[in-house]
Amino acid sequence: MAKADYDAGKTRISADYKADKAACAGQAGNAKDICVEEAKAKEKVARAELEYAHTGKSGDRNKVLVAKAESAYAVAKEKCDDRTGNAKDVCVKEAKAIEVKALADAKMGKEIGEARTDAAEDKRDADYKVAIEKCNGLSGDAKANCVAAAKTKFGKN
Repeated sequence: MAKADYDAGKTRISADYKADKAACAGQAGNAKDICVEEAKAKEKVARAELEYAHTGKSGDRNKVLVAKAESAYAVAKEKCDDRTGNAKDVCVKEAKAIEVKALADAKMGKEIGEARTDAAEDKRDADYKVAIEKCNGLSGDAKANCVAAAKTKFGKN
């Protein structure tokens, strides 16, 4: 994603948040609180998604999942405020359970992503070692050029 598109996305998200929050002004009580929490949640998730679209990093993908889980929990918890007694307690526990499950899924995705990164790095290192070994069969400038090409190809210094 180009820097201009990224900046435009941030501006759009801020404008959408302000409009969503302004739309909540006509409400009162817990309905207003829920509306505001939904606006915050929408902004938080949109920012995380924009960041991931901008960088493409697996860590930012994980942040999107975490933002969705935390935002859903915040909204669900706010909705529980309309209830009282045990019904409220159950509602909060259910919301928390959903958040914990979503965060666990995000963590699992992060671990899988890290394992993929590690595996790719191991493969690259193995290929580099093979290339260097092939260079060892050469001598002089040919060997130096071969080693330099292998370092460039496999991102070694």
